Amino acid sequence: MSWADRSGMTVPFWSPAEIDGALRGIVAHLAERRVLAYPTETVYGFGTAVDQASIDALVRMKGRPPGKPFLLLIGDPQQVHRLDLHLPPYAAHLAARFWPGPLTLVLRGGDGRVPPRLRGPEGGVAVRFTPHAGLQRLLRFYGEPITSTSANRPGVPPAMAASEIIAQWPEEIRAGLLHVLDGGRLVPSAPSTVVDCTGRRPRIIRPGVLSAPVLRTIVPDLVGDT
Repeated sequence: MSWADRSGMTVPFWSPAEIDGALRGIVAHLAERRVLAYPTETVYGFGTAVDQASIDALVRMKGRPPGKPFLLLIGDPQQVHRLDLHLPPYAAHLAARFWPGPLTLVLRGGDGRVPPRLRGPEGGVAVRFTPHAGLQRLLRFYGEPITSTSANRPGVPPAMAASEIIAQWPEEIRAGLLHVLDGGRLVPSAPSTVVDCTGRRPRIIRPGVLSAPVLRTIVPDLVGDT
């Protein structure tokens, strides 16, 4: 199967055969420190390998303002440990119950392993184990996390289809900086719930799909979103 479709603008990423046929090309693209657009369980995202040069390419392309970090998508919880990120007991309980799923955990650690641009104002690193089957397949084949941010220009809603990315980023695609994985039009959904796990108690910092009462069935002392 060819790397891109006939137009050369997108890579089919829908059926298991399409996903498997695209994996080697995707990994090669990431190794060249270029940007990937991909479907997730919520919206289309932009991502790169987890190294400073790759992240700089994404920052330049998207015009991301300083102080606004990217999160990490994983396809295997062991990728958290390989980055030396710290999963306190309550975070481990949340991960065991809700991963893979719409839960983003902000974790301490990763010194010397995680570039500073991925850290929030308080030093934490946001991580989500994606439930998107195609992305899980990609991340397990790749063996490493990838960065993630919404695929859109500033002030424009996040893309829900590959065609929206093509319309906004045609020059970057033609230049080979950006490859677009076409997973079809996504169904609108609420964002993941973000929980800060850097302190003594877990704290919701962005409400989302998982409500505070649901999370408190696992961590009763959760702070926020009451």
